[in-house]
Amino acid sequence: MLTELSRREAALLRALTTRSGRKKSGCCRCEGLRAVRELLLCHPEKVLFVAVANKAENVLQCAPELLRSVPERLFNELSGTVTSQGVIAVAEIPPEKSGPVEGDFVLALDQLGDPGNFGTIARSLRAAGQKELWYTKGSIDPWGDKAIRSGMGVQFSLNMRRFDTLAGLAEAGKQHGIKKVFIADPHKGENCFTCRDLFDHSIIVIGGEPNGVMGAYPGAERVIIPMPGDYESINAAQAATVLIFESVRRKLN
Repeated sequence: MLTELSRREAALLRALTTRSGRKKSGCCRCEGLRAVRELLLCHPEKVLFVAVANKAENVLQCAPELLRSVPERLFNELSGTVTSQGVIAVAEIPPEKSGPVEGDFVLALDQLGDPGNFGTIARSLRAAGQKELWYTKGSIDPWGDKAIRSGMGVQFSLNMRRFDTLAGLAEAGKQHGIKKVFIADPHKGENCFTCRDLFDHSIIVIGGEPNGVMGAYPGAERVIIPMPGDYESINAAQAATVLIFESVRRKLN
């Protein structure tokens, strides 16, 4: 028989829907079967408990002592979705990566504020076999409820690194031996499909909507996704996905 969710645990679940609650506790909540499975695969040691309803424990490979039974009515109050899958995990936020840079390039987000765009970018980066996702202050909190749901928990398997400014981010790149910084620009720059050094141990910066990259970094080069239709029709997530999978195309050719 499963342990019932305590009042203290229910209060923590509610608190973690806010940035201040996450900052105070050092924890985040992870909702949905796929997201919770990703968390359990990457950081099982960080999981504090998993709230379940509708017998969702039957489709999770999880230590029984972590499971908490929640009545359906209460679970619906705690859930951040209209149609819940019946599972929410609470875990300590993983420490920021401090070791060597992994992969071919770093993808950086400068003040990207939309959780849906963040999730798409993070999933695309993981699908392409890359690990480094850096971001500046003013961007979406990757450990927020909506960002985790949008990313389906993929941030637990990426190297997330936060910086106050784009200049600080690029300076950290230099310390890892990264000398090239490319900024995705919707208006001007070198063709991303012919830019030779674009993925050669570099940083590629994607800006938020609607203003694009807001930070300044002297010496950064600009790249553009050519659009023969002369119509600016793709958002930040689509632009990032085009760039990410251009790196895959080059590897396969």
